[in-house]
Amino acid sequence: MKVLFAVSECGPFAKSGGLADVAGSLPKELVSLGTEVRVILPKYGTISDEFKQNMKKIKEFSVNVGWRKQYCGIEELEYQGITYYFVDNEYYFKREGFYGYFDDGERFAFFNRAVLEALAQIDYFPDVLHCHDWHTAMIPYLLRTEYYRRQKSYGQIRTVFTIHNLQFQGIFPKEALRDLLGLDDSSFHPEHLEFFGNINFMKGALVAADKITTVSPSYKNEIQTAVYGEKLDGLLKARNEDLVGILNGIDEDFYNPAQDPFLFQTYNAKELEKKAINKKEIQKQFGLKQSANTPLLVMISRLTKQKGLDLINCVLREMLQEDIQFIILGTGDYQYEEFLRQAGRIYPEKLKVHTGFNERLAHQLYAAADLFLMPSLFEPCGLSQLIAMKYGAIPIVRETGGLNDTVTAWNEFTGEGNGFSFSHFNAHDMLYTIQRAVRIYQDKNVWDSLVKQAMEQDYSWAQSAFSYNQLYAELMARSETHVF
Repeated sequence: MKVLFAVSECGPFAKSGGLADVAGSLPKELVSLGTEVRVILPKYGTISDEFKQNMKKIKEFSVNVGWRKQYCGIEELEYQGITYYFVDNEYYFKREGFYGYFDDGERFAFFNRAVLEALAQIDYFPDVLHCHDWHTAMIPYLLRTEYYRRQKSYGQIRTVFTIHNLQFQGIFPKEALRDLLGLDDSSFHPEHLEFFGNINFMKGALVAADKITTVSPSYKNEIQTAVYGEKLDGLLKARNEDLVGILNGIDEDFYNPAQDPFLFQTYNAKELEKKAINKKEIQKQFGLKQSANTPLLVMISRLTKQKGLDLINCVLREMLQEDIQFIILGTGDYQYEEFLRQAGRIYPEKLKVHTGFNERLAHQLYAAADLFLMPSLFEPCGLSQLIAMKYGAIPIVRETGGLNDTVTAWNEFTGEGNGFSFSHFNAHDMLYTIQRAVRIYQDKNVWDSLVKQAMEQDYSWAQSAFSYNQLYAELMARSETHVF
């Protein structure tokens, strides 16, 4: 099978979140199963020169963006056995960061058409075109409404669309239909792109893709409800038969405490005394008391409402009455950053806040942590809890989405479980769960057993890749898809 991933970011070239981890890791696992996978993404200005110097320009052509004709270059790079294509247009992509610009609709309208135009230009037509999140969501729609009519090779392509976070949909005014996408008013219809008087890029994929996947089974069910469906639950329920939940994994070569070059001391599940060295070094680095008996609670996250910062805001003072140390690494909404900075000044011996993101420090904190906090309002999958468990940091999570699918609450009677959880989005439920974890931490034998169980589980992409392969094979067996 030939599969092309179309993504807005992909590790190690361009990363702002979990999407880049998925796009960087899943193709490698699929290749190991015998599937040919290639990846296409924008050539951002922030991509390292180390990679840019090895890219080879293979095509130049123009792409229609509404009434505009824009330059498009396709550059190719072979990396770790996978072919990557980079869509080059400096006007759209030579900027700091990837998203959040006033013209994001235009930038990604260009990228969607560039991907489809590139297939004919480089003469590479995959069996399956796998698109991710709203930034590539118009590809399945344009394919079915326009490109299927162009030549037979387009009509043989099947599409998969993965929802990594339904909250971000790419919603723009009606005028963008013609001005950015070059589509007429027939697409401005409730069964197509119309969305409460605007157009919705993600909706384009939800109505047009052959299969829709989410990044965990629980999230698949949640988004078909009014609470989590972001006003698209009706459409998702209508497409339930084509909706599949496949849990994400992690790259166990990159996230491996036994060989992680970022750590102060590498270790495995049988060498927990070595893990303690990382905790001691982090305590020293952050100016905390170097105490082995005080549990270190860590949070590595975007500081937003989705990540449960309101719960922390509500009971932080009560949390810090416990015998714990708390380190937060992340960046996000100013209100949360400022609250945490002020709290850090009030409780300097308990709470340390590092705003921003640093890959090396993140790895060191995973290795140092005893407990890892993820009290999310919703969480499509979550990778942090998987990484934390791999490093022996026991997660405390709310039972939602992928957190519910990956973290099993510790049962002190049977000894089963790999973490702690609470069901309601309630600050005191979170507090009680933290207090319970702190109590259990004091029993070293029980705690070490819990840590070993968490570390020895399989968090790799192997099972997920197998499920995707089955999905691709099922699509290839389908008869030809009809145009809209």
